[in-house]
Amino acid sequence: MNERVVRRLDSPRAVSLLASLYGRGELASARHRYTSLIKGIGDLVSQEDPEQGREKSAQIRFFTAPGRTELGGNHTDHNHGKVLAASIQLDVVALVLHRADKQALFRSTGYPDVRIDLSDLSPRASEQGTTEALLRGVAGELAAQGLVLRGFTAYADSTVFAGSGLSSSAAIAVLFGTIFDHLYGEGTRSALELAKIGQKAENTYFGKPSGLMDQTACAYGGGVLIDFEHEQDPKVQPIHLDMESFGLCLCVVHTRGSHADLTPAYAAIPHEMKAVARFFGKSVLRELDRETLLAHTAAIRKVVGDRPFLRALHFFHENQRVDAMQEALEKAVALSGTARSAALMRYLGLVNESGDSSWKLLQNLYVPHNLNDQGLPLALALTQAFFETPGKTTPPLWACRVHGGGFAGTIQAYIPLEYLDAYKTLMESVFGPGAFTPLRIRSTGAVELVF
Repeated sequence: MNERVVRRLDSPRAVSLLASLYGRGELASARHRYTSLIKGIGDLVSQEDPEQGREKSAQIRFFTAPGRTELGGNHTDHNHGKVLAASIQLDVVALVLHRADKQALFRSTGYPDVRIDLSDLSPRASEQGTTEALLRGVAGELAAQGLVLRGFTAYADSTVFAGSGLSSSAAIAVLFGTIFDHLYGEGTRSALELAKIGQKAENTYFGKPSGLMDQTACAYGGGVLIDFEHEQDPKVQPIHLDMESFGLCLCVVHTRGSHADLTPAYAAIPHEMKAVARFFGKSVLRELDRETLLAHTAAIRKVVGDRPFLRALHFFHENQRVDAMQEALEKAVALSGTARSAALMRYLGLVNESGDSSWKLLQNLYVPHNLNDQGLPLALALTQAFFETPGKTTPPLWACRVHGGGFAGTIQAYIPLEYLDAYKTLMESVFGPGAFTPLRIRSTGAVELVF
């Protein structure tokens, strides 16, 4: 281990950066994590190049890309709708050294090594769903833009657990783009450009038909309202978010449901929404309005079907809800006293409405072929029952909704701080230890950290 690199973690700048990323209460664990990564890349470089390992370790560069949480706009982005999202403290951290050759080596704690030759950047069907696909895909997109790439050696660790709806694949894709851009492109690409590169890699190489929301939220940092009316040029508006100042903990509960074989279920949502749009000669639902949809209910049922109609109705309700959520949040931040409480209650009410709409209209809480596995509805029902105990005359402010793509994985909940321990105990008694994860909004997106 290079002690000079470790000592960089104790500089005032490093302490300030780590505190902004993870919170002052997590400084010790963050330092331990980064120290372990420094040792890890030192060992890796020594294996790769024993003669120059010690010299190269002094050139280590630090990169981070956060996961993201979707706050509103469930399944609206792919039909050019609006989304409210935020980056979180859970992230992928990579310690990186440039290479003179065309090899890219990525080692991540707990996973097999990923190694690709950057001389061949064509998509491979055999790599779909893998980190190799994301690495090759991001490199391929950058090369297509004219960036002359060489390789890198990276040692990484991720706290964005897979299957959580926190966008682990988007975080890794944006991380790769940030690494290549800073190593060989002078770090000139914007957050939106890196997000688009990550999305193309996920769509074309990884095989995930995702919209641009995940990558955009991971790349930007902080709370953002993203308007995808013009998909290739979305409007991104920063939103102030600090749930602890409202006396709330934003969290997710992992219901342990399997994501195996769910790709057709995810793909059906944009497909069915766009089928309704095509009924009107349009390409996406953003080109229509709710009143037009309702005026043609009978014909849509006959030609397209009931579920596509309901999913389209969800789109219009959810799209309007994002604007209302933004307005309520801004009022909650700006006001005080009873006016602030009223605005916060309005926001949480909209969160619950979003959850109800995903459950009833969008229908993405479970798959029909596996009716005995309904972890998401169970977690939502338990959350509601926890706060709506008979006899409570003034129930606390709370909210919950499905999180991410749905069908399996996590719910999102806003829990009053005084109820946090009891709620965690309940959820983990049902879904197992570690099912409950508190989230913290972080203001920093995908960046190189300079200590």
